[in-house]
Amino acid sequence: MYFRALREKIKKKKAIIAVVGLGYVGMPLLAQFYKKGFNTIGIDIDEKKISNLKKNEIRSFYFKNLFKKNKIKNLLFTSNFSNAEKADVIILCLPTPLKKNKSPDVSHIKKALVKLGPFLKKGQALSLESTTYPETTEEILLPFLKKLKFNISKDYFLIYSPERESPVFEKNKNKFSLFNTPKICSGHSANCLTIGNDLYSQIVKTVVKTDSTKKAEFAKMIENIYRAVNIGLINELKMLSQKMNINIHQVIDLAGTKPFGFTKFLPGPGLGGHCIPIDPYYLSWRAKKYKFETKFIRLAGDINQKVTNWTINNIIKIIKKKKINFNKCKILILGVAYKADIDDLRESPALKIISVLKRKKINFDYCDPYINKIRYLNIKSIKLNYKNFKLYDCVVILTDHSIFSRNKIIKNSKLIVDTRGFLKNFNQSKIFHL
Repeated sequence: MYFRALREKIKKKKAIIAVVGLGYVGMPLLAQFYKKGFNTIGIDIDEKKISNLKKNEIRSFYFKNLFKKNKIKNLLFTSNFSNAEKADVIILCLPTPLKKNKSPDVSHIKKALVKLGPFLKKGQALSLESTTYPETTEEILLPFLKKLKFNISKDYFLIYSPERESPVFEKNKNKFSLFNTPKICSGHSANCLTIGNDLYSQIVKTVVKTDSTKKAEFAKMIENIYRAVNIGLINELKMLSQKMNINIHQVIDLAGTKPFGFTKFLPGPGLGGHCIPIDPYYLSWRAKKYKFETKFIRLAGDINQKVTNWTINNIIKIIKKKKINFNKCKILILGVAYKADIDDLRESPALKIISVLKRKKINFDYCDPYINKIRYLNIKSIKLNYKNFKLYDCVVILTDHSIFSRNKIIKNSKLIVDTRGFLKNFNQSKIFHL
């Protein structure tokens, strides 16, 4: 009865969709369901964010032009979890950070479940999209629902569908969007998987089904760890190439001319984003349950952390080599987002580098057209004015935004430290490639 009723609601777009967690994953997901004609509820514990959303002061451009001020229909923003009782489908898009000891922190998921518990009812589906270790759905969500006396796959439906949202800035377009990126979907049972497939087929072009939530969770880990390991390898090679006085970025371009057997990964000042710096430790932690040591994965994580300290030390060496008084110099950090052409600061190596500069009481500014302020450090970006670059003893490129002009940076800077290969084809005595 519940299975058929929920399928019918989803197919006819009569189902009410609630998204819990309105961040980089939750907001575009909520917008996509809204665009497709579903009644939607956005739930977040951040009262200020909810207040702004209610006033139509929506930070995310995903909702731009979808509705006019004071004419919002079929969309509710709230911090009150009781509104989940109205929903037919509840999707969790919550952060899964690391604890200080590098073990998984799934407290956001657990706290959300506690808040949702009194308002869950028969006939609903609960879907988790957070990136997490294999068996999270079975170990956390399933027991919680069973304690509420739900009969999973008959009167309640449990889904795991890992997010694949790529951060994007409003002025730039990604090749792959939420709609055209294949979406993995799993369920606790065949019925749960069918509900998940019905649901996500409404908003994405291709749903990739799997019969196991563990497989879907593991697949998400592999996607990100594959990148972390390869970036770790290329970062280690970068540190070696510097000792050999070889421009690693030019070498990567040479290797990239091979049309098979080589995938191009680029080095940088460290790893950023929510997933790649974190997921290796999630899987390593889970592997201990099976008495298995993930040496390769752990090593990549360690190298990707090491390269940030290596970058800091080399910036200091270069400045001293140029006989600039490090305690009196003024540095301009160019770009702080964790990768080019986005406004995302999560786990950005720039944050650690800036924190070191502050701790050492080094005079610096930063310039990032996409990130106006780093709130917890209480510093603001200066405007992008290349003529003012002459006021700084050193310009350090930490993010290679395409908006930056290579020629103008070179023309107006006294000394440049390039950590991204942005100026890889320029060989001048004032340019140092890291």
